Amino acid sequence: MESESNMSDHGLRYLANCSMLFTERPLLERPHAAKQAGFDAIEFWWPWPDQPVPGDAEVGAFVAAVRDAGVQLVGLNFFAGDLAGADCGVLSIPDRAGQFRDNIDVAIGIGEQLEVSAFNALYGNRVEGTPPQVQDELGREQLGLAAKAAAGIGSTILVESVSGPKPYPLRTAADSVAVVEAVRADGHANIGFLCDLFHLANNGDPVAEAIAAHADVTAHVQIADWPGRGEPGAGELDLDGLLADLAARGYDGWVGLEYKPTTTTEASLAWLPEPRRGNHG
Repeated sequence: MESESNMSDHGLRYLANCSMLFTERPLLERPHAAKQAGFDAIEFWWPWPDQPVPGDAEVGAFVAAVRDAGVQLVGLNFFAGDLAGADCGVLSIPDRAGQFRDNIDVAIGIGEQLEVSAFNALYGNRVEGTPPQVQDELGREQLGLAAKAAAGIGSTILVESVSGPKPYPLRTAADSVAVVEAVRADGHANIGFLCDLFHLANNGDPVAEAIAAHADVTAHVQIADWPGRGEPGAGELDLDGLLADLAARGYDGWVGLEYKPTTTTEASLAWLPEPRRGNHG
């Protein structure tokens, strides 16, 4: 369905998540597709879901695709395993934690080349045989390592609450913010909350209350309508009002469009006039 354009201009900057949008194209063609659609900035999940350390040629091709498209890569996920599987979020899974550490240098290296300002570090699913507190200690340690590396290029680490059937422990905004504050207390100031409005709504966390309580530690925002995770206007979430509240509370960062188009990517963007897709912030 094409959504009516009823979203106000709050002065917030929108970017395209090219792991969810423009999937009609091969991955390396999506930055150019985003640029053609009017976007100046994009974000990606980790482009190689099976490889924490891809080869130099693969990394080089990805970097070139972003540069050649003339868009800014604002956000990049660290390697997180199979996002739909039991190993989602290798960061705090003891048997997989080494993969996250190996991935840090690669991800930050891409970030240094492309001036990435934020890296999403997905927490790990709960696993049998390991006490939750052990996973949490490992998670804080790993996030600290990532934050230290990101600080070297002036970037921020993000912690996100996620929905779905997997045993992911950070469900509410308060869950993620508690992790952020613990890592900050360990001396890493460059870590913040990734406020994904869809995931919060899908988990039953009162989104307006979460924004009111945690706008000050929100470092990045992602949106999709709820239910269904479609484009704004495809569901029932008051995205316009929620974004207005974020802006009123001082959030002036990016809003990532991380939704599943109900038809095509082009049709799903009808709610956002092309002049507002560029970096006017």
